[in-house]
Amino acid sequence: MYYKVRLDDKVRVPPIRLGENLEKVLLDVLQEHLEGSIDKEIGIFICVTRVLEVGEGEIVPGDGGVYYYVKFEALVLRLALQEVIEGVVVETTSFGAFISLGPIDAMLHVSQISDEYINFDEKNARLICQESKRFIGVGDAVRARVVTLSLNEREPRDSKIGLTMRQAGLGTALWLEEDMNQEKEKGKDKEQPAEKKERTVKERAVRKPRAK
Repeated sequence: MYYKVRLDDKVRVPPIRLGENLEKVLLDVLQEHLEGSIDKEIGIFICVTRVLEVGEGEIVPGDGGVYYYVKFEALVLRLALQEVIEGVVVETTSFGAFISLGPIDAMLHVSQISDEYINFDEKNARLICQESKRFIGVGDAVRARVVTLSLNEREPRDSKIGLTMRQAGLGTALWLEEDMNQEKEKGKDKEQPAEKKERTVKERAVRKPRAK
């Protein structure tokens, strides 16, 4: 889930930027150091949105920069096992699809796409279900569940996030739309006999008795 958080930190302004607008420099430094990084308690930093408050600057002997205590606002992504998330397919391979969650990618293995056998259409970069012919391709929006989660703070790119779509209510946007339409059709089929029976009862009620 995505969260807007307020944090504070000590930020170093390099000497080459001391003459610039202080808040802009602090925002640039925070964005450069935090965006894309991972803190297991806070989450995955998507972006630092603004500086809220700047404290007094401190000078450290032997260091040409100035350190400021800063309160700022950031957008982070916190993931949990079994959480349902939405993302976009950015790459397909013979063994699965990579799903972008914004600041980080997750892996959707072929075994977690469907109960059906999956074929890889390399020419069109698609993973196709053999029986239903449903497919996943680059650019498709998907809804999936987190089944494995291993975040690496030092090397965010080495983090491992595994997804599944083998449950009801999960799949690509097209799959979900098709499932919704099928449910509506089933609902109509169930309503029709009841409506017909009700009409028959009303017809009998208004029918005049025959004269003897």
